[in-house]
Amino acid sequence: MLFNENRVKRVLWALLVIISGGLIIFAALKTFEENLVFFYTPSQILNGEAPNNRPIRIGGMVELDSINRSEHSLAVEFNVVDDKNALIKVKYSGVVPDLFKEGKGVVAQGRYVDGVFQSTEILAKHDENYMPPNLSIETK
Repeated sequence: MLFNENRVKRVLWALLVIISGGLIIFAALKTFEENLVFFYTPSQILNGEAPNNRPIRIGGMVELDSINRSEHSLAVEFNVVDDKNALIKVKYSGVVPDLFKEGKGVVAQGRYVDGVFQSTEILAKHDENYMPPNLSIETK
């Protein structure tokens, strides 16, 4: 007999394990890729280097005198600039971090739509010299 029945079963099991492992690895990598959020500067976004169909992060400095807050809501608009003086308007509705100020670093997550970055999250950046304010804790 040319084919041993046990040998065929072992080969089929090996192929099944290899195919199953490959599918699991493919699914894991695909899920990981879909959850990645890449960081772009205003220059890169304006040059078309950022994808339009997925969430991204924009980073730069909050332009001086650009923060506009709504009186009756948590909506805030501001401009983000980079070292090449590229500027993008950002719209956000929500509570901004305490470190969020004009002339300071910021990272916003969201989508770039029709020339405006629609942010879903604002992260204020600080430099390596940042020291949190001293907390005075009274003991009894």
